[in-house]
Amino acid sequence: MSCSFDWVCKDVVKRLKGKDLRPVKSRSDARKFCNFAILQKTPQSLFWKSEDTPVDYSLLQILEPNLPVPEAEVLDTIPLKHIVYQKVTAGAGVNAIVEGKVNTEYIQSYGYDIELQCIGIPNSKLEILQNRKLLEKEPSFVKDYRMGRYSLYVVTEVFEVTKCEMKESIISGSIAGGATIPQTDMGQTQGNWERKTTDSVPIQEGTVVAYKKKRLVIENDTCAILLFDNAKKKNFLGVLPRMLRGSAPSDKDEVFYCASTVIDWDINYISPIGECVFGGVVVEGNPGDAPVVNPSPVSGSCGMGKVMEGRIEEPYHQDFKHLQNEVSQITQELAMLSKDVQEIVFSNLQRMLSNRKNPNDLISMLEMDQLGHMDGPGGAILDQLRQDSIPPWIDFRNLLLYLLQALMVLNETQLSLLAQSMEKRLLLHQRELVKSILQPNFKYPWNIPFTLQPQLLAPLQDEGLTITYKLLKECGLEMELNNPRSTWDLEAKMPLSALYGSLSFLQQLVEA
Repeated sequence: MSCSFDWVCKDVVKRLKGKDLRPVKSRSDARKFCNFAILQKTPQSLFWKSEDTPVDYSLLQILEPNLPVPEAEVLDTIPLKHIVYQKVTAGAGVNAIVEGKVNTEYIQSYGYDIELQCIGIPNSKLEILQNRKLLEKEPSFVKDYRMGRYSLYVVTEVFEVTKCEMKESIISGSIAGGATIPQTDMGQTQGNWERKTTDSVPIQEGTVVAYKKKRLVIENDTCAILLFDNAKKKNFLGVLPRMLRGSAPSDKDEVFYCASTVIDWDINYISPIGECVFGGVVVEGNPGDAPVVNPSPVSGSCGMGKVMEGRIEEPYHQDFKHLQNEVSQITQELAMLSKDVQEIVFSNLQRMLSNRKNPNDLISMLEMDQLGHMDGPGGAILDQLRQDSIPPWIDFRNLLLYLLQALMVLNETQLSLLAQSMEKRLLLHQRELVKSILQPNFKYPWNIPFTLQPQLLAPLQDEGLTITYKLLKECGLEMELNNPRSTWDLEAKMPLSALYGSLSFLQQLVEA
């Protein structure tokens, strides 16, 4: 792991522990997250959250002008410093790792020393924007919202950098057997060595690393901001996530959609209090978790399990087999595409993962259902949507959205590692390894030790093993190359689920 921009953002959120505080995913998007910025979200799965995507509009731009607007104010100034020292094993094969005989290592340090300003608009000031009229000419994203394609939010608090220094150093090492030490010019060497370097790569002043948002609801010609989590307001009829549209848990579990409350699919993935299901109809549990409808007394579910005719079952989003079924369904649909189309999607996705902005731009095109001009690999994929070769019964656009949104759960480092995995054809082995972690631990909200299976590590030699361990570490698992043991962490569940889905879909494409 290194001191990348996305690592800093995620670490800042973890240390501030602010309710509903979210990290900015990439440096290129940081300027778009400012107070009053409008974000959109299109849910595709209950097993991972879709990303907040700026629409490049401010709330103030779509409201009637010449009326009072609240000013953002500095709410707090926060100094943060976090330097990590770790012993890194390098140049080892899987046998040495499993047997614990590795003695090739070096010490690395990385971290940051920053000062943040929290700039936001208090609820008392946001009140003056309630029920303001919209401009007569609506932007396209408002029209799409009215059609129920996604949810809208508005940024109400940002954490801006006022001072920053990012540091990375390789301090000393002990080499046995002629190993290569990454990030140095040592090459093949052995023995003891010492080198102290400090690289400073500051994040520019004014860059937003984290933000908070509130739900934006548009009714007729006015808008409202939901100031509190449990606020209710009539919403437009919308579209269910793909998982609920395409595969209900069972024949009895039909899910109906009702517009009597705001639908927010930011689900607490393992929660002691969750949504309840009565008679196969979803009713409200935690505010915003699911639609509210009238229950029937036939059967029910609340919190830790679902009661169906005297039986207790796991909640849908806490059962690994349902994630597996959902991923399997999408994989089967991808397999129905022609070999040529699958190869084109795979090769161009591999090229796109070098820059997070590329898949984000393609998502924006697909969400707006606009097949306009786009350069590069994203344009090559869009070209396939225009072709007559796609069978009419395959929803190619939604397949692409589902795959891209799974990828966008991963951070920039992981996307780069995934591109390397695609090149080295590691996907199948990595998928089975991720499955072996998720399957036994998926439903547990506490930390549980586990050991990686040696037979799953065996095909991942040398660089492939290093890439795979980094992928898992970036999900939030504490992994060490010379130790197959780790600990399940609830925070790793969503990125691991998205990684499992991404590996499955990409493996299908490479098998074409």
